[in-house]
Amino acid sequence: MSQYKKIYISGMTCVSCEHLISEDVSKLPNVEKVEVSHKTQIAQVYFSDKSPDNQEIIKTIEKLGYSASENPIEKDTKKNKATGAQWAWSLFVVFCIYLVYKYLSWIGIFDWIQIDSQNIGYGAAFLIGIVASMSTCLAVVGAVVMSFGAKYKTEGNKFSKNAKPHLLFHAGRIGGFFLLGGLLGILGNFVQFSPSVLSIFTILIALVLFWLALNILGFLPSMTTLGIHMPKSSMNTWQKLKESEHAFAPILLGAFTFFLPCGFTQTMQLFAVSSGSFWIGALTLAFFALGTSPVLFSIGMASSKASNKKNVVLQKVIGFIILAFAFYTLSSGLAVRGIGLTDFLKNTSSKSNPVVSVTNSEGVQVVKMAVEYSGYNPDVIKIKAGVPVRWEIDGKQITGCTSDIVVPNLKINKKLNSGLNVIEFTAPNKGTLNFSCGMGMVRGRFIVE
Repeated sequence: MSQYKKIYISGMTCVSCEHLISEDVSKLPNVEKVEVSHKTQIAQVYFSDKSPDNQEIIKTIEKLGYSASENPIEKDTKKNKATGAQWAWSLFVVFCIYLVYKYLSWIGIFDWIQIDSQNIGYGAAFLIGIVASMSTCLAVVGAVVMSFGAKYKTEGNKFSKNAKPHLLFHAGRIGGFFLLGGLLGILGNFVQFSPSVLSIFTILIALVLFWLALNILGFLPSMTTLGIHMPKSSMNTWQKLKESEHAFAPILLGAFTFFLPCGFTQTMQLFAVSSGSFWIGALTLAFFALGTSPVLFSIGMASSKASNKKNVVLQKVIGFIILAFAFYTLSSGLAVRGIGLTDFLKNTSSKSNPVVSVTNSEGVQVVKMAVEYSGYNPDVIKIKAGVPVRWEIDGKQITGCTSDIVVPNLKINKKLNSGLNVIEFTAPNKGTLNFSCGMGMVRGRFIVE
């Protein structure tokens, strides 16, 4: 008759944690079946005749980086809690990163490499990939990659046995993310999202990033506590791929990681849908996967399931960086709705001083603006209320994002082409009229006097 014993665990955050523990514990002698729940933090180990060794079970779980015990584990509120010095160091590191960014902006390095609005998006996706690969969110994926490295066997020299499977895995991962991200972009284009719907998508992305950041900083629980994760059945496919010795198994396995439960991945997927473009969706997901590759490749080559303890200061730095991404994304979403969240920064960060419009003999205000790789030039323009405006936009360097311009408060949404584009309107009241690209990444404003 089947019996079971309970093992209490601390540190599980999602379905992947359950699968990893169940997979390794089920291989121990005398174990018939293992049921693990990250919600209750309990593993039920089933056996028939001889009872498995508790200490061996606990040791196996702890090798994966979790805490385990035969008795309930009391929550230690002080454990993993950063000290005042660690918070100070993390803020100092973030400030240093900010100074480096400002210096590179000051010397014009970003203009020199011609980062346009799309490349900024790709660059952000790449950076989020790097950050995600070092965070608690993708630590589980890293453990799965290690498991793959230990299981997959090939013949030949050291390269074929060690490096080649992981190179194929990441090639499949990047290629899979490219293709599936592009399909999500096509889906978004097929649905034909309006700017208002796109802004909702973007704001939702920002909220997810805020949650991830606050989770990393230790203020909120994992999103999986809300039931947001892939179905457990998806892990069965993952297991079959891991145990396969087919030559294409590493490539398929890498592509399949697109469906694994990860808040960062889901955020990028949501962005791909909102882009409505195959190429933007494909390249965004591909750059994200590329960003995760160095850390995951190193972890896989190590071929060890011993989880390294996270550096507390590094965790906080990562959390603050994700907060910055979240703030920028939120400001983009609000910009499409005509809400200038960062107006107070524009007064100091604008590359050009406010340009006063010129009134021609017919009593029309003529405003000239160019769309360049760096954004709108000028991006702050003064006009008069109640006087017709002829807005002449020179599409010098139109990119995917800046191919549309939106003035929400005037219900203007115009497709821009290379060369001269003209928009005519009259600002009825004094105040501020915000305008942006179709996705809110490139922004400007009219100061109506």
